[in-house]
Amino acid sequence: MAQRMEPKFTIPNPNNVIDMYVKTTDGLNLYYEVQGNPKSPETLVFLNGLTQSTMSWFFMLPAFKENYRILLLDFIFQGQSDKTGPHRNFDTHAADVVSVLDQENCAKAHIVGLSYGSLVAQHLCVNNPQRVKTLCLLSTFAHKTPYYEAIELSWWRALELGGYSLLLDIMLPSVLSENYFKNPVIPIEVMKNARKEINDNSEAIFKLMRATKERDDYRPKLKQIKTPCLILHGERDLLLPVHLAQSVHEHISGSIFKVLPGAGHTLNLEHVEEVYALIHSFLLQYTTNH
Repeated sequence: MAQRMEPKFTIPNPNNVIDMYVKTTDGLNLYYEVQGNPKSPETLVFLNGLTQSTMSWFFMLPAFKENYRILLLDFIFQGQSDKTGPHRNFDTHAADVVSVLDQENCAKAHIVGLSYGSLVAQHLCVNNPQRVKTLCLLSTFAHKTPYYEAIELSWWRALELGGYSLLLDIMLPSVLSENYFKNPVIPIEVMKNARKEINDNSEAIFKLMRATKERDDYRPKLKQIKTPCLILHGERDLLLPVHLAQSVHEHISGSIFKVLPGAGHTLNLEHVEEVYALIHSFLLQYTTNH
């Protein structure tokens, strides 16, 4: 049997980053970055998990920088974007992504969303299908179960009682696999400190969480999606058991569903090379520059 060749990664060049802001339709400042190949006809957008930031894609980017113009963004209430203003639902978050695409004169983009970002990606594809060339949903779901709601409540209570620091203590065992704790790409304490430095605003996190808490079952809407779609999910995702992503797959006609053995929820930190290889192979079918 031929030995599988894994993609090689290099450390990204931090100087090859353009920091930008765009005004949302309600006048807030949304932070985004432009990386990769500015001459590429293909634009690849990455959408963060709940309390992640643009830095969360650090290990994923080198594999795509040569062949794609890359857009990373912090949702309103995240990272370097404004943390004021009224609560936003996922339709509003999706509209904010469109504002970035408009400012960058991007008619159509490949969208990769993780967890919270995958929900934004779902709404973007339903509301603005003409702007989405391909859709990659990582660690995704479209409806909630009593089990999920119990975890959601524990996160909410932790944030109320102990702020983001306690939330992280409660959250991380749900979103990182046992294997990650044994062999962390980023040491747990380093990760906690980095997250708290950029996202330690309980009110803003409550506003982010409210979007998920109030979201209705979105599965009927998923049937509208005709965009080529890849769904990746960790076998050991404790927050979102595999059947939740399976249901998304069943409601998006023609979607491809892959379960990653041994992986947890945070797929931009776990099994990174395998995740990259699957996304890369999928995108090759729909790009013009390879």
